[in-house]
Amino acid sequence: MKGILYIVATPIGNLQDITLRAIQILENADVVACEDTRKTGLLFQNLKIARKGKLISYYEKNEAKRIPQLISELKNGKSIALVSNAGTPTISDPGFKLVKECIVQNIKVIPIPGPSASLAALAASGFPTDKFLFLGYLPKKDSRRKKLLEKVKKIPFSCTLIFFESPKRVIKLLKEIQLIFGEIDLVLARELTKVFEEFLRGTPDELLKIFEKKPLKGEITILLNIPPK
Repeated sequence: MKGILYIVATPIGNLQDITLRAIQILENADVVACEDTRKTGLLFQNLKIARKGKLISYYEKNEAKRIPQLISELKNGKSIALVSNAGTPTISDPGFKLVKECIVQNIKVIPIPGPSASLAALAASGFPTDKFLFLGYLPKKDSRRKKLLEKVKKIPFSCTLIFFESPKRVIKLLKEIQLIFGEIDLVLARELTKVFEEFLRGTPDELLKIFEKKPLKGEITILLNIPPK
């Protein structure tokens, strides 16, 4: 009998956001495939999870090598919990290639829902939530990033855009948004669920003035609403 791959969401900051079901799966999985074994080991320690399975690394650079190994374990009846460093695996994190191969091999995949920075930011943004587009991390290359923003500006219906960005590149990105979209309303969510969680709202110009006086740190989620055409 084949095993099951569980896609397990873990806290993005506040450890109390772990679900009871996630704890149960992590305790009982034969293998926990994680983006960083040290961080996941610390998560188990902090949550006092007594795991029976082994931890193995699974990240972007070793995906190709790990997938055959994990598929073999699953075919031998082992259960595997896939976790990322924080949040929901496969969402701007490694994992979708493994899920895709499981589907090809007729191996069951079960999601264990939980924390997600993009959805948490959207829920508290005040922007419309009926239609949204998650772009993950934008391209690092200036020309590719601007080209993508120009394309999404032409979306023929109103929707909320969500993307992640490094604090080091936020000022440059705000200037690009200002150039392409004008003084559009933005929400910048920082350090979600953590002690210094913060929501900053305003136009690109207003936010740029804030960041001239206040260095930006932490994990950043940015949202903007494309108005109706």
